[in-house]
Amino acid sequence: MMLDRFRELMEEHQGRVFTFACYYLGNREEAEDVTQEVLLRLWRHLDKVETETAGAWLARVTRNACYDHLRSQRSRRKLFTEGLNEEMSTASDPGPRPDAGLVTWDVARHLKRALAELDEPYRSIVVLREVRELKYEEISEVMEIPLNTVKTYLHRARRKLREKLREVHCHA
Repeated sequence: MMLDRFRELMEEHQGRVFTFACYYLGNREEAEDVTQEVLLRLWRHLDKVETETAGAWLARVTRNACYDHLRSQRSRRKLFTEGLNEEMSTASDPGPRPDAGLVTWDVARHLKRALAELDEPYRSIVVLREVRELKYEEISEVMEIPLNTVKTYLHRARRKLREKLREVHCHA
């Protein structure tokens, strides 16, 4: 019974968890790791998760797991990269793919970078609204903030994204 319920919830929400993590982290492998961690947390807390609110619960847990992952990643990176020069740290950037449309790829790259530079809670709200396509009420529940605050933060986040993209366009 418990295994069946877990399997149902996992099948229903696993794709959404992965998509959110992928957009939030910008890396498929890390998103897969976070997805596994979130599903493990679901298993551990299955008796406390209501079926009706499982989606919101999983979105909140995913956001927190992504945040924790980035925080620990920054700590590890800081330990290992101290003393390395900037050329070495940027050498792994593959640059534009020759087979992709340069303009489209460049816009997507800048948008992804601008999104990654957004502070919390703005990044989470944009991903929940624009990527996951949650309603404002659902975002309010996931983020545990008032509805009007969600709307205000989303407006500010979009403005910040526009400014960041405008800066890139002006420098290009």
